[in-house]
Amino acid sequence: MNRRKTRNILRPLLYLILIIYALVTLYPFLWAVSASFKTFKEITGGGISIIPKNFTFQNYIDIFRGTAQYPRWFLNSLYVAAVGTFVNVILNSMAGYALAQISFKGSKAFLSLFIATMTIPGQVLLIPNYLIIRSLGMMGSYSALIIPSAVNVTYIFFMRQYFMNFSKQVEEAAKIDGLTRTGCFFRIAMPLSRPVLATQATFIFLSFWNDFTKAMLYIKDVKKFTLPVGIQASQSQSAGFVMWNEILTSSVISMIPILIIYILLNKYFMTGLRMEGEK
Repeated sequence: MNRRKTRNILRPLLYLILIIYALVTLYPFLWAVSASFKTFKEITGGGISIIPKNFTFQNYIDIFRGTAQYPRWFLNSLYVAAVGTFVNVILNSMAGYALAQISFKGSKAFLSLFIATMTIPGQVLLIPNYLIIRSLGMMGSYSALIIPSAVNVTYIFFMRQYFMNFSKQVEEAAKIDGLTRTGCFFRIAMPLSRPVLATQATFIFLSFWNDFTKAMLYIKDVKKFTLPVGIQASQSQSAGFVMWNEILTSSVISMIPILIIYILLNKYFMTGLRMEGEK
């Protein structure tokens, strides 16, 4: 009885703490969205109110009609992220399926070596990748952003762990019905792995969408800039005068694809995270 009373007292307190934490976490995001509808003067005035005093769409009009090429940069980022995500999901899943379902001599040693590469920081590979891309004549093209990141060891291992539970009897039955191993992968394994595919796709899309360093290194043509590089470039050209209304508005616009992806894949995403945790 005392334990039940204690639980009844602590539960509202726990909910209150969680609500406060959620508000503190969401406030910067809500303020940024609100600031995109404020004037430059109001943003730099030091106020922290979420509700704009002078609600205006002028910032969005300036973004799409100004001298900076935000719409083009937005589409460039969307193209790189979409193609990069598609290629990653296919190749990571194929590699994970092969590691889980195909046994060969030395497979355990190969898997250990494969996993060991996860410990190598990405920054260590920047210079070697740059030299290789330059020697292949890929500088200035989107292939320089997509091809070096076409596979991801973390998600290959993630898919391998998932496909370890994929019954080999299903594959054998599919072969009896005339399906090849490739057909079994695309027609049976992939449809059954939608939750983990959604989780993988969400994180990979986010990685491509937010990538700044590689885009800055490999892309020099202003028309080919991705959105993060474009935002930084427009800020550096302002001669020390930061247009916060423009930056905040472009940042809010950059959140839209991520929110859409999350809303569309939310059901599969949460299921995939739970399955990943169980692994």
